Amino acid sequence: TMQSSGHRFRDVEHHPLLAENDSYDSSSSEADMAERVWFIRDGCGMVCAIMTWLLVVYADFVVTFVMLLPSKDFWYSVINGVLFNCLAVLALSSHLRTMLTDPGAVPKGNATKEYMDNLQLKPGEVIYKCPKCCSIKPERAHHCSICKRCIRKMDHHCPWVNNCVGEKNQRFFVLFTMYIALISAHALILCGFQFFSCVRGQWTECSDFSPPVTVILMIFLCLEGFLFLTFTAVMFGTQIHSICNDETEIERLKSEKPTWERRLRWEGMKSVFGGQPSLLWINPFAGFRIRQLLLRGKKGGPEFSV
Repeated sequence: TMQSSGHRFRDVEHHPLLAENDSYDSSSSEADMAERVWFIRDGCGMVCAIMTWLLVVYADFVVTFVMLLPSKDFWYSVINGVLFNCLAVLALSSHLRTMLTDPGAVPKGNATKEYMDNLQLKPGEVIYKCPKCCSIKPERAHHCSICKRCIRKMDHHCPWVNNCVGEKNQRFFVLFTMYIALISAHALILCGFQFFSCVRGQWTECSDFSPPVTVILMIFLCLEGFLFLTFTAVMFGTQIHSICNDETEIERLKSEKPTWERRLRWEGMKSVFGGQPSLLWINPFAGFRIRQLLLRGKKGGPEFSV
């Protein structure tokens, strides 16, 4: 423990503060972060993210070209085709926004004497510094070894979205798990109808593909749909439970006693999804500004990597 500016400063590894000549402007750092798109350069995460997109594209291919287009029922094909593709677009949009949204990273290297003086802390008040990214650690923030940053209300790091799930992108992650679960369930239902139709018609005019190819494609889709439905449905339920209890997954696993005033269940939902219940809650495009994104590309680099 070190004495600094009349308050106590705790650092688990007793790393020194940044030197005063290593000037740090928190406002300029936050502005610089806002001008760039958040993206984590993690090999495993990028591979998992690409695999997610390829699996959704595969499911869309099988549903559209193997099951719906060859169907003789026009309205059955149109309604299910539009529904499945809309859900797929919403799922992939939620995935992109989860991956490219700053989850709530604490500015790096802000543990300077000047910055702490600006906090106007009371004498004897304890603050914590992360020795890994040299930043003042807010309450409920945790350090992610993959993002190499402290993340506010960090729930967990998910390789499938190549990002942490935290304060600012948890809503998009919940939508991603919900829409993936919905299209997985939809694909499984369509597979059931298709198998029944093919068996009843003795595989004649069942598909534009040969019966063996059709069976193989549908079996793989069933396996994919079952695995994704199970995983995302459980994750969706876990996330909703955590939001209602105002507790992150890390806090639950560590059995941390809450030092904060927990929100009521409905208040927790409104804090994550924003405002009163509306269709905006399930819209991953809400708050997205194309013009602002284009300006970011002109003003600075196309990505903010850590």
